[in-house]
Amino acid sequence: MQKLITALITLLCGALIIILQPAGLTSEQAWGAALVLFAILFWAAALLPDHLTALIFMLATILFAVAPPEVVFAGFSSAAMWLIFSGLIFGMAINTTGLGGRIAQTLSQRVNGSYTRLIFGIVTASVLLGFVMPSSLGRAVLLVPIAIAIADSCGFMPGSKGRTGTALAVAFGCHVPTFAVLPANVPNMVFIGAAETIHGISPGYAEYLLLHFPVLGLLKGLLIIGLILLLFPDKPQLHSAPQTSSNDNHGQRKLILVLGTALAFWFTDSLHHISPAWIGMTAALFLLMPKVGLVDSKTFNEKMNFNLMAFLAGILALGAVINTTGLGNVLANALNSWIPLNPDNPALNYASLSGTAIMTALVATLPGVPAVLTPFADQMASNAGMTIKAVLMTQVLGFSTILMPYQSAPLIVAMQLSKEPLRHAIRFCLISATLTILILLPLDYLWWQWLGWI
Repeated sequence: MQKLITALITLLCGALIIILQPAGLTSEQAWGAALVLFAILFWAAALLPDHLTALIFMLATILFAVAPPEVVFAGFSSAAMWLIFSGLIFGMAINTTGLGGRIAQTLSQRVNGSYTRLIFGIVTASVLLGFVMPSSLGRAVLLVPIAIAIADSCGFMPGSKGRTGTALAVAFGCHVPTFAVLPANVPNMVFIGAAETIHGISPGYAEYLLLHFPVLGLLKGLLIIGLILLLFPDKPQLHSAPQTSSNDNHGQRKLILVLGTALAFWFTDSLHHISPAWIGMTAALFLLMPKVGLVDSKTFNEKMNFNLMAFLAGILALGAVINTTGLGNVLANALNSWIPLNPDNPALNYASLSGTAIMTALVATLPGVPAVLTPFADQMASNAGMTIKAVLMTQVLGFSTILMPYQSAPLIVAMQLSKEPLRHAIRFCLISATLTILILLPLDYLWWQWLGWI
């Protein structure tokens, strides 16, 4: 009954948006806003299976002429989609060869029964990998199967707090703190590209790291660890090491070679400029090859998660529809006229600009923040009495503060790969975002002041 009432309220609100067309929305934008509202609330409240909501959303946008098929289904041709596909293949190979179990057994023994050490180690490893591996999606698909194997080795059964905590540690650890590392996430690179193209400003790696990592990287990572230990406490129970045959050992060595080669190409992408997705696809196709591969047709047919791929396509379609219909620009224009800026009040400017970025991310998703706000940076800088570079840097505060999982494809993918309910990520996002806004952003303001940015 609760879900039915929520669904009816959502549909009623969508109908009112279409009929009333508030804020001067065009008919196309009103339909787009109604469908976006439908998708977000149905995902957040789990009113339907995630992939079904995604498919309904994509079909409705085409039936009601909100966006053309090539925009709605662009996610299926995106690099992100095929990076996820390759990650699923990696996960199958890691499980079938027993490599995940072997790594997990080794690491879980080092944990020595300490849940704190386990969560700290997972988050730390995830963040450190962000310095050398440029794709948060790639980090998720590589680390999640290993983290779940560690959870199994520690005796964390499905539904247990320890298993949920482990999944959240790798999902948030490999994504959220690395917003403070320049090439580590897609929104970072969109931000740099937009700033250089529109304003001729290109922040350096060290400059970006010094400004953002102490608070948004280091302290945010510690916040994630502390929240997991507080909300999902548990105690590991060590199990005996699994027995593996010589064939398993041979497969493990082959898989280590394949993954090591892929990692080497991922680490050196600045030299060869090959997308991480196509590197992953090459490795995945080798693993699928008869005779020489490690994933047979039966395993592929049984384990391939097409629901996840449909869900991811829906998430990507959401952002595409927002951009194509101009809903993101409508929000940005409204916020630009509403937000209070005063050259004599730097604290107010910092709060207003970071709040604008956070609210933009809620509608336009994380990569949409720099795409939507960057064109208005010079006007905001003039109103606030700040440099354009400082105003641009406040966008990072927005796209690194995740209020809902749908804003971030890597976060969604990590939770889906771990097979943990999305409601845990929703709850964790809301709590961590609240603490970030109340504690970390004020500390970041002091750090910016000390560095002379404000």
